[in-house]
Amino acid sequence: MEKKNQDFSMEEIMRLAKSPAGQQLIAMLKQRDNTKLEQAVTQAKSGDYSQATQTLKTMLSSPEAQRLLKDLGGK
Repeated sequence: MEKKNQDFSMEEIMRLAKSPAGQQLIAMLKQRDNTKLEQAVTQAKSGDYSQATQTLKTMLSSPEAQRLLKDLGGK
């Protein structure tokens, strides 16, 4: 059975991550705070999606991140 979190399948997340805007977002997050990004990935891998979401929320609050997220949402 496919796990979904907030109506996004893993396939959808991977597709978005591979898009140009997704790649820019990942690069920006790594540059901004790679340790925190790795923490969010570890939390998600362990199944703690709530904590991973909280960790990413703080990282995604910048105007640049919001612009990239908007680009992702429009595709």
